[in-house]
Amino acid sequence: MSFEFKARLEKVQSSLGWNHHFVVPLDVSEKILKGNRRVICEINNKISFQCGLFPKGKGIYFINMNKQNRDKLNVVDGDELIIKLSEDTSKYGIPIPPVFEELLIQDPEGNKRFHAQTAGVQRSLLYIIAKPKNEQLRLEKGLIILDYLKSFDGKVDFKGLIEALRNSRLK
Repeated sequence: MSFEFKARLEKVQSSLGWNHHFVVPLDVSEKILKGNRRVICEINNKISFQCGLFPKGKGIYFINMNKQNRDKLNVVDGDELIIKLSEDTSKYGIPIPPVFEELLIQDPEGNKRFHAQTAGVQRSLLYIIAKPKNEQLRLEKGLIILDYLKSFDGKVDFKGLIEALRNSRLK
């Protein structure tokens, strides 16, 4: 099932660091929320990414749009976007770096700790691992994250995890 609509890019104040989004029409969000709120979002027939619908309040939902995607599309506040949303049926809602997939196979305890996390935490960890383009850095981040999960009995404190990554040779 997919939905197509037009929306305006809005600049908003957010303490979470996101400052641009677009609102999903109520009739579309109601249909999507009957299933999985994770979707594949295509904008202006040019870019596509996996994301989720976030509640804005009063039954209104939105999707964040980062600077990288805004730059690719050359859009600014107030610009009209053509949006196509379809269900995201992937396992994690974000691509898993192949190097990390291999680490999970080789490390049963790390695999267990990773999969004990909520889907949102799993996505956040995968995002951290996938961010560097260099495979060696992805491998090192994956190893540090699995070691962290095992050292702290699977409990994730992102401040502590970021500190562990900083204290490694991953500067």
